[in-house]
Amino acid sequence: MKQKYTLFLLLITLAACGQNVTLPLPQDSFQEVTATPLPTNTPLPTAVPVEEDASGIGRAFFRAWEDGDYLGMYSLLAPQSQALVSSSDFVALYQDLMTTATVQTVSTQPLSMFQDGNKAEFGVQVIWDTAVVGRIVRDHIVPLSYEGGRWGIVWSENLILPELQGGYRLYMDTRIPARANIYDRNGLALAFQGSVIGLAVIPGQIEDEEGMLAVLSQMLGQTPEEIRARYAEYQPDWLAPVGEVREEVMQEFAVAIQPYIGKGLAPPTTRLARLYTEDGVAPHIVGYTGYITAEELDAYKAQGYRGDEQVGRAGLEKWGEEYLRGQPGGTLTVVGPGGEYITTVQESAPQQARSLYTTIDRDFQAQVEQALADAITSRPVDELGNLIGAAGSVIVMDVNTGAIRAMASYPTYNPDIFDSVRLDAAVDLGAVLSDPGRPLLNRAAQGAYPAGSTFKIITMSAALNSGLYTPETRYTSTGTWNRLGDNFIKKDWREGGHGTVSLATALVVSCNSCFYDVGYNLNEQNPDFLPLTAREFGLGSVTGIQLSEAEGTIPSPEWKATTLGEGWVPGDAVNMAIGQGFVEVTPLQMADVISAIANGGRLYRPTLIDRIGSGAGAPEEPWPSQIRGELPLTQDNLAVIQNSLYRVANDQNLGTAAYQFVGLPITVAGKTGTAEAPPGASHAWFVGYAPAGAGVEPEIAVVVMIEHAGEGSEVAAPIFRRIIELYYGITPLTRLPWAEE
Repeated sequence: MKQKYTLFLLLITLAACGQNVTLPLPQDSFQEVTATPLPTNTPLPTAVPVEEDASGIGRAFFRAWEDGDYLGMYSLLAPQSQALVSSSDFVALYQDLMTTATVQTVSTQPLSMFQDGNKAEFGVQVIWDTAVVGRIVRDHIVPLSYEGGRWGIVWSENLILPELQGGYRLYMDTRIPARANIYDRNGLALAFQGSVIGLAVIPGQIEDEEGMLAVLSQMLGQTPEEIRARYAEYQPDWLAPVGEVREEVMQEFAVAIQPYIGKGLAPPTTRLARLYTEDGVAPHIVGYTGYITAEELDAYKAQGYRGDEQVGRAGLEKWGEEYLRGQPGGTLTVVGPGGEYITTVQESAPQQARSLYTTIDRDFQAQVEQALADAITSRPVDELGNLIGAAGSVIVMDVNTGAIRAMASYPTYNPDIFDSVRLDAAVDLGAVLSDPGRPLLNRAAQGAYPAGSTFKIITMSAALNSGLYTPETRYTSTGTWNRLGDNFIKKDWREGGHGTVSLATALVVSCNSCFYDVGYNLNEQNPDFLPLTAREFGLGSVTGIQLSEAEGTIPSPEWKATTLGEGWVPGDAVNMAIGQGFVEVTPLQMADVISAIANGGRLYRPTLIDRIGSGAGAPEEPWPSQIRGELPLTQDNLAVIQNSLYRVANDQNLGTAAYQFVGLPITVAGKTGTAEAPPGASHAWFVGYAPAGAGVEPEIAVVVMIEHAGEGSEVAAPIFRRIIELYYGITPLTRLPWAEE
């Protein structure tokens, strides 16, 4: 009996544990007892999750907002909220409201958490940093519910902004400050906001055509026939635009034009425009503006732009956009379904834009541009009638600060062609874009060319640093060089060679074979030594000027393997030693190099900015000069190179360009370069500085590079001389050699 009772207790215990068990009784029992199967265990109701689970959902929702992950936010909504709004509508709503409010960043801070059963409330502070109306801070109490085995956000539009409760929307009224001006260092305008006056003719109203055309001809700078052609095909009552003039021109001719208004000439119209100097000075420096495209619209609106402004597209107009545009202001309001005003969320006043003052002198810049244009357009032509040397550039740099005093590129253009409203703008722009001379290219900073013999400055520096050479190391030049083998014989530019010369004199006479030999020997010692030296001179990388620029190319064993998939050979080093082969440099880089030679070894970051004007509560700020490196030369070796460059321009027996500077009252130093550039003639280089010589402090460096023009000494050096004459106000003694009558 006791055994039966024990088994009964065991079955009760197992049943309480939810087990279905059959237990055999001992063999000597008087009967077999089987436990009856119990019903399948039914789970007890699950407890509502702990507080941390609900809080985690709240935190995750707002972290997703900080990251702009709107789909992630949607996934955390409670099922009842997801049933009321689709994921696409949810995402579109957030994107639209964030763009309208110009929200740049969202940050959140949890404040509190309360939970009661399957309901919870999450307190959070949301901060919008906007581009137009500043910081918007709102506190939210976010409801959560537990449905379908998870916590979810019970969403409504007031979780975006409390003022949006009931389906309201946001509207931003943006106020844009006037775009600031760009000046030269003396405060003369290069780019500015101004008014243009539109002139139009109504053919059927003309009473005195001859008199009207005579006045319009003077105003527009066109012949009467050209103006008449603009309205010849128009109907009598049509309005035919004939041109635009600036406000000052209209004022000058206001009296003369008055009798024709209403008698053939329609009342003039006025519009605001971005204006440049009438002769388009410094277009490659100043750049131009253009309207925001449809593809860019959202990105610009997020920065606080309204969308109908003109923005910088090139040059300083682009680089200085953040200064020139100012800080927009505006009013962010809540509007109802019909656009009716509900309330103001926040507002701010626009802040004044800040002008840019450049390092250039407008008049000197114009003179340099004209000198370059005259030099090129007067060049001889080939058998096909094409100019020999139809493009080029000039740079003038302050050697002691890196400030650019002039930068000219030819062919050139007038920034007015980008004023899409201007009559004939499309035609003029099309002509520039289709010009094979690529007028928009700033050859001074974006043109990359073989350096030719100007690179021998770097090769000589590497030689002196290598331990293999001294300034007096001798080399005998016979006119040919064959250390690469009989199949790769190289020749000097001078037939018969230069005889026995020192390394210092080899730079003066620009002896190719001497520098071939240097390149060969340096490569045997260390193939990376010459490339490394060139990079220490700032070549092969951008200078950091406030313009778009090319990096150029300084080849090396690693570069060749990576770029071309080929091995480095001695011939690569030999070609590099005279600035040929794969070497490419920009005139701007060479201006930086020759400036550093002149100033004692400081490699400045070239700059076009002299100062930033006051505005938006900030005072006028001088732009600092910046040293970006030091030349890898001792002062003794630097002095040797300076002396060789002095002899290039002054040693009438040996200097390759000395004959070009006879009679020049300012003593100069420099280096010629004639860079082979198939299929045309060689590029002509001259890099130098002034004044030069013992006991004087150099002031400016000048680089002249003329494409496919021939010898550097014959073409670039005379232009260099002309730039020096312009800078120092010297009356030219001679004409350019090729311009002689």
